[in-house]
Amino acid sequence: MNAAVRAVVRMGLYVGAKVYFIHEGYQGMVDGGENIEEASWESVSSMLQVGGTVIGSARCKEFRSHEGRLKAAHNLVLQGITNLCVIGGDGSLTGANLFREEWSGLLTELVDQGLIEADAVQKYSALHIVGMVGSIDNDFCGTDMTIGTDSALHRIIEVVDAIMTTAQSHQRTFVLEVMGRHCGYLALVSALACGADWVLIPEMPPEDGWEDKMCQKLSATRSRGTRLNIIIVAEGAIDRHGTPITSGIVKDLVVKCLGFDTRVTILGHVQRGGTPSAFDRILASRMGVEAVLALLETTANTPACVVSLRGNQSVRLPLMECVQMTQEVQRAMDGKRFEEAVKLRGRSFENNLRTYKLLAHRKPESELPVVSQPLTFPENSDRAVSS
Repeated sequence: MNAAVRAVVRMGLYVGAKVYFIHEGYQGMVDGGENIEEASWESVSSMLQVGGTVIGSARCKEFRSHEGRLKAAHNLVLQGITNLCVIGGDGSLTGANLFREEWSGLLTELVDQGLIEADAVQKYSALHIVGMVGSIDNDFCGTDMTIGTDSALHRIIEVVDAIMTTAQSHQRTFVLEVMGRHCGYLALVSALACGADWVLIPEMPPEDGWEDKMCQKLSATRSRGTRLNIIIVAEGAIDRHGTPITSGIVKDLVVKCLGFDTRVTILGHVQRGGTPSAFDRILASRMGVEAVLALLETTANTPACVVSLRGNQSVRLPLMECVQMTQEVQRAMDGKRFEEAVKLRGRSFENNLRTYKLLAHRKPESELPVVSQPLTFPENSDRAVSS
């Protein structure tokens, strides 16, 4: 997130705005005082390569209450702040939109309590919100990629590549559990990137009888001379009936059915740390610049927007429409409408799932189509392949 913080600060200063850090997220906004600090050009130097967020982040139960949001409004008015760039998930962004909707009423209450002057209601009449999605889960609808996802994927692949060397040496099966809550994006793309034998994700649970099919696949792979197996399990993986499928369950199944030496690795919070990838630094920088431009063009009647990535372009989308679509994915999964859940995740998710299925599961010879002509690359290619 630091690249986004840096971009917002420097773009804000570039257009002549006064920019503030709010340390520790909504908790800092509620507590006020030193948590709200004016930023300078130099204060965001040498932070692009730093993971996490240098201004801190915290869950804030108090901000969920009306009283907490009243304190936050008071602290913002004291500094003359009426524009907010919010980086977070759907919960943080939903809270920001609620804060925006309540803003004028909160100021009226502050006047009634004698905490601010009456003319402040007119002077600070509207709160403008622009969101950016920071989440390793990539579970927010409307954007191709959220800030942090690519860096988390790098951490996963680094671990998988390291594990595959020991698995190869000792002829082991490894079951790796990755984060993502109720979104299988990280599990899916890491399985695609490392050539995993099997992947379990919540959006597309396996059909009944998957246990036998998986074991048959692993056995067939070993029979062709492969010395290892890799299974990727999303932390929110379920079967068709909504029953959780854990990495431990998968390990016990492989040991019982095949007798393979099987180990479990739960990557945990290593996925959230480390140096951000170049892609994440560039993505966050572009989004931060676009967020400031969006704030400059916002009026009191403009709905809150979220800056998203669409086809390698930074675009502005209605915040609450994206939040509602994101929540609809979970409703689809809860209702066991899994095909719908995959479609709601977006075209990129669908394409990744389709590609994984094509490359990971070999058809029996009897099911292969008869090809009358050799499959070749064009003559000017330096590669050629024939069927």
